[in-house]
Amino acid sequence: MKSVIPIRYLLAVLNSLGHAIIYGLKVNLSVTIVAMVNHTAVTQATAKANPNATECGHVDNVTVETSPDVRRRTAFIRDSYLDGPFEWDSHVQGYILGAYFWGYIVTQIPGGRLSETFSAKHLFGLGVMLNVVGTVLSPVASKSGYPWLILLRIIKGFGGGVTVPATHVLLAHWSPPVERSTLASIVYSGMSLGTVLSLTLSGVIASELGWESVFYIQGGLGAVWYALWLLLVTDHPQAHLFISYYEKEYIRKSLGKDTVGTSTEKRRLPVPWRSVFTSMPFYAILVAQVCSSWGWYMLLVELPTFMKQIFGFNIKSNSLLSALPYLIVWLSTIAFGYLVASLRDRRIVSATVLQKIATGLASLGPAICLALVTYTGCNRAAAVALLAVGVGCNAGSPSGFVSNHIDIAPNFAGTLMALTNTVATIPGIAVPMVVGAMIHGDTSVYPWRTAFFIASGIYSFEFLFYTAFSTAEEQPWNRAKGSQDPDSTIKL
Repeated sequence: MKSVIPIRYLLAVLNSLGHAIIYGLKVNLSVTIVAMVNHTAVTQATAKANPNATECGHVDNVTVETSPDVRRRTAFIRDSYLDGPFEWDSHVQGYILGAYFWGYIVTQIPGGRLSETFSAKHLFGLGVMLNVVGTVLSPVASKSGYPWLILLRIIKGFGGGVTVPATHVLLAHWSPPVERSTLASIVYSGMSLGTVLSLTLSGVIASELGWESVFYIQGGLGAVWYALWLLLVTDHPQAHLFISYYEKEYIRKSLGKDTVGTSTEKRRLPVPWRSVFTSMPFYAILVAQVCSSWGWYMLLVELPTFMKQIFGFNIKSNSLLSALPYLIVWLSTIAFGYLVASLRDRRIVSATVLQKIATGLASLGPAICLALVTYTGCNRAAAVALLAVGVGCNAGSPSGFVSNHIDIAPNFAGTLMALTNTVATIPGIAVPMVVGAMIHGDTSVYPWRTAFFIASGIYSFEFLFYTAFSTAEEQPWNRAKGSQDPDSTIKL
């Protein structure tokens, strides 16, 4: 049997769909919880204390407001709240939604090493299936008591935590350097695709078929994906049944014999920890990923509250506007990745310069948009446009710092991604706390302006630090001792 498309691209598409499933199953509760909670009962005590007024003096959908935590996470379901069976206040909802990160941050580093020494394919599949099973069991857990739902969210986080390091290992084994930007962009664009689909479909499913159906339908789709993953994906090109001899040799020669292999000795290379933690290119990636995560969570989590509080319009109260920025990211990520790969293939610009340009787009674009959004007055169209552009600029990330781990140390790409992604998870916990403390009931634009300028400054620091210290050159500590074969990899 011969594949119609190159196997490496088939793997990238399946990996992308896996990330779409992970993100969809993570985001769907943020949408579905609106239909699960009895808002009438929960908000009775706070209805009078939270008038529905805004900085700009207009309100789209007059609803009873709850605490900022709930406003931050609620989503649109048919223009109205659907009272569900659960009387979960804002604190309980916060624990439920945040529990995912408790598990996510724990399994990053173990996931990186297991991917390198065991099987990235099976670890990624296991991570997705933990999310699938946890999603399907969510209705039963919810009815049994919210602590059980919290436990499921933690377990889902365990699964989600191993998927990104495992992906980096697979990319290191399968992606020729000149195609790395394209393949990485295809793979990681799945995160935006999953967000788009979950935001647009979960509300419709919940309102038409009931909130339980969201978990059953999306979980079932994940199970179908897993069957295809087991059948069509292998850890290495050498082990694939359907790959052509030409493609196998092309990948092997482009990567070099010291950057890919299946031998026990190769797969058990010890991590050169001292070299890693004294490497400025590694710290360039770490700083970029942490700074980018701070800005990303500001865009993902806090902007809906800003739009509701200042403009009287919750951007998540409309499925199209909610999904628009992530739709832009999904499309532009693939297009930008292809552009970078084309330039890299033609050697018009060096790989290092291309990664700095891509990271510059992903940092300076949001920095400018966040700095400007609080100066749009009451112009909603301008504000939404800036948000869409700001999020869309993140399309540069996969071709920039996200794939940089593979360039500097393909043998330890999973471990390096695990290290940086572990630290980069902290902003997901810190941003809501910091911004909440800054706003503290102030409904004017001024505290928001301060919060956005801080995020803009962090993005700017990311650009400066990464530009100064990053490189796409393979580091000496990537190779096993005694392995000196500089001609085994393609010079870029």
